[in-house]
Amino acid sequence: MILSLDDLYLTKARRNRLANEVHPLLATRGPPGTHDVALGADLLGRLKAGESVVLPVFDKIGDDRAPPEALRRAGPADVVLFEGWCVGARPQPEVLLQAPINALERERDVDGRWRAFVNRALAEDYPALFAPIDRLVMLRAPGFEVVARWRLEQEASNLAGRSGGRAMDEGEVGQFIQHYERLTRWMLEETPGRADLVLDLDAARQAFTPD
Repeated sequence: MILSLDDLYLTKARRNRLANEVHPLLATRGPPGTHDVALGADLLGRLKAGESVVLPVFDKIGDDRAPPEALRRAGPADVVLFEGWCVGARPQPEVLLQAPINALERERDVDGRWRAFVNRALAEDYPALFAPIDRLVMLRAPGFEVVARWRLEQEASNLAGRSGGRAMDEGEVGQFIQHYERLTRWMLEETPGRADLVLDLDAARQAFTPD
């Protein structure tokens, strides 16, 4: 069975509370610190123990957790694929946090509080979520430059066949993915050396063997 890290996003209300109490950028889902780590660790632990669980579902168009009637029971499972953008990520050395890497960090995280919070969450909270992982497989993108196009494709896919809501346009996607840039670039550099398996993807998401 599959458990997606994306379905563990905090509710909109909880992210808005973080935005008010810690930093406004935490209203945006995605980076470490915006997931329900305790829920994920509990689900993985129970699945590993051979239990069945109720899987959470996150509605990306509505930007909130789906209601109870949308949930489904799953398990017990012989194999659990825990997938997601930053699964298995490790924090950056603090010295690397000092210089902003894009316009978002330069203009909206001037004092570095947001990126420090994200990095600290990854160091202190997420190890419990990643501890049950037996084998770490990395799908390695050819570079951060393809992320915007991939995200636009995902927006179209999320909206297909649905009424209400709207997908982000190209400009909005460009701003949105800046929340992910720092950790994506770090993972492309750091994760391959310790992953159990690295599968290289081309710009069309097709696996290939590097020369």
